[in-house]
Amino acid sequence: MEATKLSETFAVGPQLRVDDVGDVAAAGYRVVICNRPDDEEAGQPAAAEIAAACDAAGMRFHHLPIRGSELSPDTIERFRQVVGDARGPVFAYCRSGQRSAYLWNRAHP
Repeated sequence: MEATKLSETFAVGPQLRVDDVGDVAAAGYRVVICNRPDDEEAGQPAAAEIAAACDAAGMRFHHLPIRGSELSPDTIERFRQVVGDARGPVFAYCRSGQRSAYLWNRAHP
C-alpha cells in the first residue's frame, strides 16, 4: 500500500485492492474514502468490494466518486463532513491518488 501523508491524520494513495485493506487498517487508518467511480477501468475492484473488506477490518468506508476534473460543491462538503467526523486517520484513494489530493486541497484551503 502506497500512502502520501497530506496531514497528520490524512493520506492519499492509488487504487486499493481487497488484499490491501488489511495493510491500511494495520497502518492505523480508521476511515477509507474512495474517490474513484466504479467501472472507470477494466479490472478495478468495485467500491462495494472495498467497502466490505473495510467493514470486516473495522474501518468505515465512504464512496465519493469524482469523474476527471468534475468536482461539485456538494462533493467537497460531503468530504469535509466525512473527514471532520472521522474518529481516527483517514486514507483516501482514486486511480493514482491525485484526485483525492485535489479534493483535500479544495476542502482545506
